[in-house]
Amino acid sequence: MNKKTLEDLQLSGKKVLVRVDFNVPLDKDRNITDDNRIRAALPTIRYLLDQNAKVILMSHLGRPSGTGFEEAYSMAPVAKRLGELLNMEIKLAKDVIGESAKALVEDIKEGEIVLLENVRFHKEEKKNDPEFAKALASFGEVYINDAFGTAHRAHASTEGVAHHLPSAAGYLLQKELEILGKALDNPDRPFVAILGGAKVSDKIGVIKNLIQKVDTLIIGGGMAYTFFKAKGYEVGKSLLEEDKVELASELIKEAEEKGVKLFLPVDTVVAKEFKADAEHKVVPSDQIPSGWMGLDIGPESRKQFGEAIVNARLVVWNGPMGVFEMPAFAKGTEAIADYMSQCNGTTIIGGGDSAAAVKQLGYADKMTHISTGGGASLEFLEGKVLPGVAALDEK
Repeated sequence: MNKKTLEDLQLSGKKVLVRVDFNVPLDKDRNITDDNRIRAALPTIRYLLDQNAKVILMSHLGRPSGTGFEEAYSMAPVAKRLGELLNMEIKLAKDVIGESAKALVEDIKEGEIVLLENVRFHKEEKKNDPEFAKALASFGEVYINDAFGTAHRAHASTEGVAHHLPSAAGYLLQKELEILGKALDNPDRPFVAILGGAKVSDKIGVIKNLIQKVDTLIIGGGMAYTFFKAKGYEVGKSLLEEDKVELASELIKEAEEKGVKLFLPVDTVVAKEFKADAEHKVVPSDQIPSGWMGLDIGPESRKQFGEAIVNARLVVWNGPMGVFEMPAFAKGTEAIADYMSQCNGTTIIGGGDSAAAVKQLGYADKMTHISTGGGASLEFLEGKVLPGVAALDEK
């Protein structure tokens, strides 16, 4: 990684403006149900406190309308939780760039933390409005981006601010870029990529980029049926992107030409309807009965995929193998998580649904790395430049 990191900057006594990703899930009483994203930012925050910096944190939370303060999306629960984790007081501003924020930032002392209100209370945040970015930048002398989860968005707090201040990557952003970067630029082999999820269209760029790099590509989830159709199979009522069938054929051909092993499910769990308790059975993938829909990979596919995974030196997984929210159709996703936990190589989960599944199934601590950004890791695996990273200073 050729971007400056925390340790390249002189931070002692300085006001350090940090973009973190505190977009955590809340229940109806606004209690945080998973504080992983807050914990992921702690190494950077602790380093800044150790350096006697004055720390000003900013983040978004949920999807407010962008027309001002909304209680439901206030950073208050985050301030409370962060205070508990660091065992110190976190001063929460009542606004983002208003009087409250200005006063707190003006009075901040070394070793203190101020958290600004939700940056998305301003519609200018997502528009990357230059004046809004400038107002945010005026709070700091240095800018640190540690929000990998939003690094693929060119917003005011992730990209705009970096043009006004000396800037660097925090520890979390650095770790994500180094692990994913090594996977793409200098992978240990055999390198296996597993792609699932509903749609081929979401993953086209990733498939195209990974076919150039992997030894084995495993495809499951809803997008497998578009590949089945490309092979001339009947897919019944399964999810199908009719307009992507030709593309799927091209990808199958390209994998063949590149000598990449392309694994599609050889058997499929089909159901009569999209329901947790629907009647279901296992059929060979080229024999899906009309009127039935595929909702998971079958036992033989799990075994084949598993063998490739266990023997890999590097595995990257993005997207579930079936409708893992329904126990009857979660077995494929569970099997992949289990096989990955048995792999002695490097195992990387690309955020999003796969990360949720791995945590839910209790395999999180068995993985080398679980990315904190689904969208960002997908775009990175696609080979795209992430605006929030591009804007940071070079070493």
